[in-house]
Amino acid sequence: MSLPELQEEMLLLSEKPYRAKQLYDWMHVKLARGYEEMSNLPKSLKEKCGQLFTYTALEQVKVQESRVDGTRKFLFALADGNLVESVWMRYKHGNSVCISSQVGCRMGCRFCASAIDGWERNLLPSEMLDQVYAITRLTGERVSNVVVMGTGEPLDNYDNLLCFIRMLTDENGLHISQRNITVSTCGIVPKIRALAGEGLQITLALSLHAPTDEKRRALMPIAREYSLDELMEVCAYYFEKTGRRITFEYSLAEGVNDAKEDVRELTKLIKPLNCHVNLIPINPVKERDFVQSGKAAIEVFKNKLEKNGINVTIRREMGRDIDGACGQLRRGYIAKQS
Repeated sequence: MSLPELQEEMLLLSEKPYRAKQLYDWMHVKLARGYEEMSNLPKSLKEKCGQLFTYTALEQVKVQESRVDGTRKFLFALADGNLVESVWMRYKHGNSVCISSQVGCRMGCRFCASAIDGWERNLLPSEMLDQVYAITRLTGERVSNVVVMGTGEPLDNYDNLLCFIRMLTDENGLHISQRNITVSTCGIVPKIRALAGEGLQITLALSLHAPTDEKRRALMPIAREYSLDELMEVCAYYFEKTGRRITFEYSLAEGVNDAKEDVRELTKLIKPLNCHVNLIPINPVKERDFVQSGKAAIEVFKNKLEKNGINVTIRREMGRDIDGACGQLRRGYIAKQS
């Protein structure tokens, strides 16, 4: 619940209005795991809340820590027994957490482990928030950046995503800057258009991965519904409405989308836009047959884009030795349990 919603609930319970602020502070600043930790609330109120409201507190099932870069991957259990994964990464500019927005995914992108077992359900705003909160508690360190780039398609869980963003950036909570939040989408055009009108200052990352409709359809089922022309038009609209440039995510797979012709086609496609390209050395997924492009090929791809006047970075690989790719930890754990 938002703070105004909590205030309404306290009035309905004949409690003093300031109790809402106390509750909100315990949940979103002190990151309490339950009512029993809220020492300045009367026992009667805690009992009423326990009877009337579900309190979300994820349970850590497993954690893996990279020996290479210290990245930690967490597997959390939800109240219904479903599992989600989140990743904590330490950078010079601060700590970043990558969260999941759904249990499973229905988008079916061919290079992603998240969609192999299909979609189970959407995550609630509280379940998205508590991935950030739980990791903050477990690491003892502040999170400064959040990316909604884990399992699931965030724009397929649109209303809950918006609620999550507004609570995460609320000045009464952790108050993370909207500019430090990135939402990644495979390209649901109507939802991108709607998001442009929400008055947010987040970064939108579009999973592009191919420079032509033909190649993109072979990799991403969503491309059969929305063409690249439609995507580029809505990306231009998003920038016009928000002033926030689009980031294009481009996973490089050897012999699939890393040729000279791909650079030419990609340049032609995105050059008119105010954008940034994030080249991703594709994470190997054992159920898929994609091979990561070599370092030399990735550098050549980057240099050619830069010569064409396009801003490019190569994403630093994090947590590769701990199944860093989306969905791998969850799938491996479930397979061992069954």
